[in-house]
Amino acid sequence: MRIQPLILVLAVAALAGCANDPAPHEQMRLSEQALEQAKAVGATEQVEAFKLAEDKFARAKTNMVSEDFRDARMRAEQAELDARLAEAQVLTQKSEEQLKVTESRIKRLRKQLEVQP
Repeated sequence: MRIQPLILVLAVAALAGCANDPAPHEQMRLSEQALEQAKAVGATEQVEAFKLAEDKFARAKTNMVSEDFRDARMRAEQAELDARLAEAQVLTQKSEEQLKVTESRIKRLRKQLEVQP
């Protein structure tokens, strides 16, 4: 009957091991990379999603220092998503501006073609 206490001890140890979240080093790296990509396309403090991403990433770093890895992972994931949103917003805005320029050029060319015999 000594097997039952051993199984109980192993089960408790396994559950305790599951309760501890590992340090989210890879997620922190991905979040930092997403922030850098957003900066590279022109996201700045004026883009609300970018500011949120920076704030959440700073909180994730604080969570890492205090070894609150679950919250660190959650904040880092949110920071990554916010940074990607900021990047998409900037790229969309740039595309819309380029579309307007192209449309005005097309209008100008059409007028030129109408005037010429």
